[in-house]
Amino acid sequence: MKKLQFLLVSLFAVCSVFGQNAKMDAFINQLMGKMTLEEKLGQLNLSSGSVGAILAGGGGMIDEVRKGQIGATGAYSFKTAKDIETASQESRLKIPVLIGVDVIHGYKTGFPIPLGLASTWDLDMIEKSARIAAVEASANGICWTYSPMLDIARDPRWGRVAEGAGEDAWWGSQIAKAMIHGYQGEDLSKDNTIMACVKHFALYGAAEAGRDYNTVDMSRLTMYQYYLPPYKAAFDAGAGSAMSSFNLIDGIPATGNKWLLTDLLRKEWGFKGFVVTDYTSINEMMAHGMGDLQAVDVLALKAGVDMDMQGLGFLTTLKKSLDEGKVTMKDIDTACRRVLEAKYKRGLFDDPYKYVKEERLKSEVLTPEHLKFARELGARSMVLLKNNNQTLPLKKSGKIAVVGPLADSKADLLGAWSTGDVTKTTSVIDGIKGAVQSGAEVVFAKGANITDDPYLKEGIKNPFAAYMGIKEEIESRTPSELLAEAVDVAKNADVVVAVLGESASMSGEAASRSDISIPESQENLLKALVATGKPVVLVLVNGRPLILNWENENVPAILEAWAPGIEGGNAIADVLFGDYNPSGKITMTFPRSVGQIPIYYNHKNTGRPMDPKNKFTSKYLDIPNEPLYPFGYGLSYTTFEYGDVVLSKTNLKDNETLSAKIKVTNTGKVAGEEVVQLYISDPVASISRSVKDLKGFQKIGLNPGETKEIEFKITTEELKFFNSDLKYDWESGEFVVQIGTNSQDVKQAKCEWIK
Repeated sequence: MKKLQFLLVSLFAVCSVFGQNAKMDAFINQLMGKMTLEEKLGQLNLSSGSVGAILAGGGGMIDEVRKGQIGATGAYSFKTAKDIETASQESRLKIPVLIGVDVIHGYKTGFPIPLGLASTWDLDMIEKSARIAAVEASANGICWTYSPMLDIARDPRWGRVAEGAGEDAWWGSQIAKAMIHGYQGEDLSKDNTIMACVKHFALYGAAEAGRDYNTVDMSRLTMYQYYLPPYKAAFDAGAGSAMSSFNLIDGIPATGNKWLLTDLLRKEWGFKGFVVTDYTSINEMMAHGMGDLQAVDVLALKAGVDMDMQGLGFLTTLKKSLDEGKVTMKDIDTACRRVLEAKYKRGLFDDPYKYVKEERLKSEVLTPEHLKFARELGARSMVLLKNNNQTLPLKKSGKIAVVGPLADSKADLLGAWSTGDVTKTTSVIDGIKGAVQSGAEVVFAKGANITDDPYLKEGIKNPFAAYMGIKEEIESRTPSELLAEAVDVAKNADVVVAVLGESASMSGEAASRSDISIPESQENLLKALVATGKPVVLVLVNGRPLILNWENENVPAILEAWAPGIEGGNAIADVLFGDYNPSGKITMTFPRSVGQIPIYYNHKNTGRPMDPKNKFTSKYLDIPNEPLYPFGYGLSYTTFEYGDVVLSKTNLKDNETLSAKIKVTNTGKVAGEEVVQLYISDPVASISRSVKDLKGFQKIGLNPGETKEIEFKITTEELKFFNSDLKYDWESGEFVVQIGTNSQDVKQAKCEWIK
């Protein structure tokens, strides 16, 4: 009976979907039958208004919306969003406009940067952060976000590592699904959801030398094994749109790559949404040597691009290409239909104003609940990298010196690509003062500028400062005067909290760095503070893994806070004073030197694996091969002890399930959380495999002295990989199950698994 009920429900759901699709198809067929060629091309144009229209005094973007020349645009205010939709309803066919914005890590309630979110190892909280972002953004008139960024990155010189989940494809895939569900919810037509846009499709995180917008070159096998899985996971989860990337793939720019956008994305993966380019990436194909503007517009449309972001080429050249037979009306209609379908599914044809209703704006943005969650999430994103002699947690008494150019900053806590409200952001100094109240004296000294290097200083000027309400402060004191003040303050304190790292504009887009150490001005400050003999706690605010060799050797305690968001100052204080015991684990390897880059945990062995006793093996002469901090690393204010891995059996066949158990004990004096990580190795296969791959984790809480037995259920699904024929399957043989606190420190057991 239950089976029959299930079949009936499934049949009803299938019929319902077909019915909805038929209704949508009929509506769009009728609409497109009325559209002129110019109006169809307008739907393929994502623009904030052409320069020509603005210079001509024609009203710019709003005027072009009225003329049906813009299918999508951005809006950073409720009023602008409403004006845009009003203009769309004054157009001939009243086709609504998609309003999209880079809502990357929260909207007005700014959350930690995505690399920080990944460090929480908490999928429920990550999904909730996207859900809150969707609620707030949609209340401001936004129905589309250019997020999540799912680029796997193994090079921390690339500034956009701040926007992703790190270096692991499996973990990136889990986060991809969580973010899509958070943004889009269960019903994309609801007014508190926003359509996700998977970016940057594809491989953008593998830019050579870590230099943004640079070329990418890799084998298909590497693509499928390590870089494509998070994108596919997002599309499988129902992402409504995709954004093409700037880079080359097999020598052809992604934006003009038919194999990528049609053969793989649509035919192999079954994607039904629409593809938008990244900003002017069609035009940039000219610099790649792909032809003039008309030629690259044809290449992009034929490859599978549906919407041109800010390039204006589709709008201005496709008519000529149609007349010359270089594109067909079917090519244009296909792209136009995909854009209109997205608007239909959003419910915009039923109510163009569904995202611009003022009552939501007043009640659903920057709520106390959202801010409370931002504080909790900020604390959970932080990673304790070092804590000698129980320097942390601090006492809420005595005299605390808070020093550093980031200690009193608000904007830098929001991080790159932030739409968070800087006026509502809590600085570190204010967070510490709020935590101690009258119990301790808190003194502040800036100590140094972010950087005194003229070249770097020019490069990190924030182009969005005016929009964010940030005024550039001109420091009248010399570096030596700033340093002297900080040293005096430190000498008279019981403990020093040094808040150092990167400004918000030092990571993110167009923020590649060849030297990823702390800038020299701040490094000099830190060395002077340590030289006072007072205990120093280094709080890092940054958007990427840094080189921290001197810091690791000389500073008693190091807390990686990332850019923790709008409640960042309070969240940092919660961790520093032990109101929250840190549980974060890094999801991107911290190298000892830029000479090790690219560096990642799931590398392959060479024919001469490193042997310290044999010169002629794969190693450096001057440093160890191992990173400073490995993938999955993070400490706690307590300690955890792992038992042995116990397998349910050591010989398995085909579709059997393996149980792997391990006991974990809190051997410290305070309660804490631990991320227990599962890795699997496949020592012998038809292709050379990674030394290990992450396949699961469990985050557990343990009281002092408490032991829990953790169990992982492993099936052949966890054994699969792409072979040389790009077939996803597993092979018989020996497997090594590894469980531990990070990718290096594991316990292991072996088994045989035969098909």
